Amino acid sequence: MPITLPRSLPAYSVLSEEGVMVIDQGAAARQDIRPLRIGLLNLMPKKIQAETQFARLIGATPLQIEFTLIRMTAHETKNTAAEHMQSFYRTFQSIKNEKFDGLIITGTPIEHLAFDEVTYWDELREVMDWTQTNVHSTFGVCWGGMAMIHHFHGIAKHLLDQKLVGCYRHANHAPDSCYLRGFSDEVVMPVSRWTEMRREEIEAACLPILLHSDDVGPALVEDPAHRSLYIFNHFEYDSGTLGEEYARDLDANQLAGADAQMPVDYFPDDDPNGQPVNRWRGHAHLLYGNWISEIYLTTPFDATLIGQTETDLRKG
Repeated sequence: MPITLPRSLPAYSVLSEEGVMVIDQGAAARQDIRPLRIGLLNLMPKKIQAETQFARLIGATPLQIEFTLIRMTAHETKNTAAEHMQSFYRTFQSIKNEKFDGLIITGTPIEHLAFDEVTYWDELREVMDWTQTNVHSTFGVCWGGMAMIHHFHGIAKHLLDQKLVGCYRHANHAPDSCYLRGFSDEVVMPVSRWTEMRREEIEAACLPILLHSDDVGPALVEDPAHRSLYIFNHFEYDSGTLGEEYARDLDANQLAGADAQMPVDYFPDDDPNGQPVNRWRGHAHLLYGNWISEIYLTTPFDATLIGQTETDLRKG
């Protein structure tokens, strides 16, 4: 079964050409099935790139997905056309009375700011609390994951002296996890951040670390009590995303008279003119496919019951 997208959304044609099964909303409405409702709270400045990357991953399962693009209510993006935002995005305030089977909260390049210095932090805190009553499972990505683990557990993000960027090996610490079904013992994952989460602080909160790197720290953390996953790196990245970031960093650093950090183990022979090899695509599809499958197996068929505890359901 396919992912449901508006035919005019740029991701529709991109994914169709890649062979991902997509259908428009009219065709989906004619199918006698309850699709999984998955929301994407897109905080990235390059909205179209991010929505395509995540739609590619969640659209690769055999289930029908109804994909809803969400933005912060008061925050106006400067990097995506207003027409695109008006046509395809809904504000959080306009959807907060609805139920979702899953929600992805993306990252955003504002790591240098303290959480409470972010202009939309109060509304994002509202979103995170709302997930506990209106979303069956939430996936926080990079800064989005850091924000969630900080909000629910008080765990801090720590600024680094230099940017962590490149393709790093991670060990599979939970091969029996339903989210790592089919994973190898070792996984390569793109990393791009100026902050880190520390293993000892996460373990002190009794949260299971599923993927971890000795070089760049915890990567994937499960939070069963809040029905959430937190990933601090970027399985969703395209093959060329780190290269695009490196080019932008080069331009910015040349203006500032500094050197840009070349992505580790990304360009062949560290030659920026070489074509990077994607070594994470398979595990990216596995992780998001496992997440969608787990939602399908555990979410209530009656969507109005999403967010209720087992005690609530027994009382009902």
